[in-house]
Amino acid sequence: MNPLLISDELDLLQSLVDIDQCPRIIELGCGAAQLSRKLLRLFAACEVSALEVDERQHAKNLLQPQARLNFLQAGAQTIPFPDGRFDLALMLKSLHHVPLDLLDQALGEVHRVLRPEGLLYVSEPVFAGTHNEIMRLFHDEEQVRAAALRAVHQAVAAGGWEQVAEVFFAMPVRYRDFAEFEQRLIAVTYLNHQLDTATLAAVRARFEPHMTADGAYFERPMRVNLLRKLRND
Repeated sequence: MNPLLISDELDLLQSLVDIDQCPRIIELGCGAAQLSRKLLRLFAACEVSALEVDERQHAKNLLQPQARLNFLQAGAQTIPFPDGRFDLALMLKSLHHVPLDLLDQALGEVHRVLRPEGLLYVSEPVFAGTHNEIMRLFHDEEQVRAAALRAVHQAVAAGGWEQVAEVFFAMPVRYRDFAEFEQRLIAVTYLNHQLDTATLAAVRARFEPHMTADGAYFERPMRVNLLRKLRND
């Protein structure tokens, strides 16, 4: 069966979480905070604290302020907020970027800053698909993605969390041409991709067969794990 095709992940988030009941939100590894920005335009009672470790991206975020969106430079493994501060935590393609030896600590920190019965929404790319086959030529994330999923499962098994839902879906990705692919995925600021001529040529050779008159189109497989912090009675 083909996975659900989701072009805007905010739609999926709203189908799983009653946002009106989660006004205090933290996004960890926010990047440009695109989903949080859209969420705040729809939900006037919400406020988002958005954490990002990449210095250059954080500086860009500060240049684009938005009401009720507060940016901080910090990582999930050391969240600078008190216990029970938030109703909902978002990790959108960011958990696998946490250093492997700090994954458990990061999930522990998220658990600490959520209120009892607060929710953690973890969205991660699945290591599969044609888009992934191009990416792995210069950025192979098989081990880190597997470690991130393992950490989620271990956190649930250890107690303190219950899994509310696990959803598989596909996200459409389109590029005008290889130049846009290179700009968006190879020239990112949070990673230092230094591709030699041969590797860049191999990436282009694997990308070009997907080009059409309308650009290159992919469906990126994704997985969401929605966890609830258990109440300590």
